[in-house]
Amino acid sequence: MIYKAVIMGAAGRDFHNFNVYFRDNPTFDVIAFTAAQIPNIEGRTYPKQLAGLQYPKGIPILAEEELPKLIKEYGVQYVFLSYSDLPHIEVMHKASIAMAAGANFALLGPRDTQLTSSKPVVSVCAARTGSGKSQTSRKIAKWYKDNGYKVVVVRHPMPYGDLLKQVCERFATYDDLAKYQCTIEEREEYEPHLKNGVIVYAGVDYELILRQAEKEADVIIWDGGNNDFSFYKPNLHIVVVDPHRPGHEITYHPGEVNVRTADIIIINKVDTATKENIKIVEENIALLNPKATVIHAASPIAVEDSAAIKGKRVLAIEDGPTLTHGEMHYGAAVIAAQQHGAKELVDPRRYAIGSIRETFKKYNVGSLLPAMGYSDRQMEELQETINKIPCDLVLIGTPIDLGRLLKINKPSQRVTYSLKELDTPLDKFLAKVVKQ
Repeated sequence: MIYKAVIMGAAGRDFHNFNVYFRDNPTFDVIAFTAAQIPNIEGRTYPKQLAGLQYPKGIPILAEEELPKLIKEYGVQYVFLSYSDLPHIEVMHKASIAMAAGANFALLGPRDTQLTSSKPVVSVCAARTGSGKSQTSRKIAKWYKDNGYKVVVVRHPMPYGDLLKQVCERFATYDDLAKYQCTIEEREEYEPHLKNGVIVYAGVDYELILRQAEKEADVIIWDGGNNDFSFYKPNLHIVVVDPHRPGHEITYHPGEVNVRTADIIIINKVDTATKENIKIVEENIALLNPKATVIHAASPIAVEDSAAIKGKRVLAIEDGPTLTHGEMHYGAAVIAAQQHGAKELVDPRRYAIGSIRETFKKYNVGSLLPAMGYSDRQMEELQETINKIPCDLVLIGTPIDLGRLLKINKPSQRVTYSLKELDTPLDKFLAKVVKQ
């Protein structure tokens, strides 16, 4: 029997699940992908060149709102949820929509979706978007590089453009960011690694990416996105949790999967979290994964000129996904403004235009500006919004310098952050991976 299926996603996990489980699988006929979370990623086609012989016309990528209609029109028997960072209750709402329309609802786990590498793999994942994966993976990559190992970072996918051109992307220089027309969200993840002299791979086909990365790596770092679990079977699985959002480590999918399967759990940001919230996270870890090694870490914040912040009216710009589906209401820029005596945080909402205004309508992010840049048009709207806002200083808390991409008409400075272990250092665990 051939089962008709729809894959729900957000241009990442959904494509990977198709490639490793559904492509050339005669048991299933994938009718469509549905897309959500990321603006303007529907209305495309998963190319026939990537879809395999069963799909000579490719596979349509449609808006998630069309799911009930698709199920009924095509007699879809299975809906597979394949995207990340959802509250458990939202997962079941989506299940209810699928089941009410007559379909079964399913999830694919690591056994059927993780690829095995010939090289050691260290995976860096999280319980929630914005927990601190990026600075963790950067520190790990730098340690291997400084100790003489050839290290390659493979980043969770963000293929929001031409999928055929994004099948297997290799980033070695800043020029490669322009070559692949990277969005702000992509640059935020790739650029800091490039600055440290570390090669980054990303794209659509993670089997092809893995085999290419293996050719030039002694060790591969899986740099996770949102709270998804690794596409590659890890030799060491590191998971970062955030005590600013206590309880989320047990109430979000698939972050809870990461917490339950971690070898090491890093409780990050303990320097700015309350003792009560840290204790909640510790208790939940003990409940879900008592065998994991727990490391407490700080996320120290640095600014270029603290004196320039004091007494100023400040616009705080933070990482977009962390504020939107990550549901954080502050980040490094806000903390820096508070620590260094800013007079006030200027509320950007009344000045927002276009898709930036729509972001504020959709997400309750508070009086700070998410650095949304999923397209050239959205980056233009972000720039225009920033330049309309009356403030003395712009504090940029994103992992990249927006000043290199946008023309900001007022003084600005970056806020950077790193990972600092406070009890057990990561080094000894990293060394074991390459000596196995």
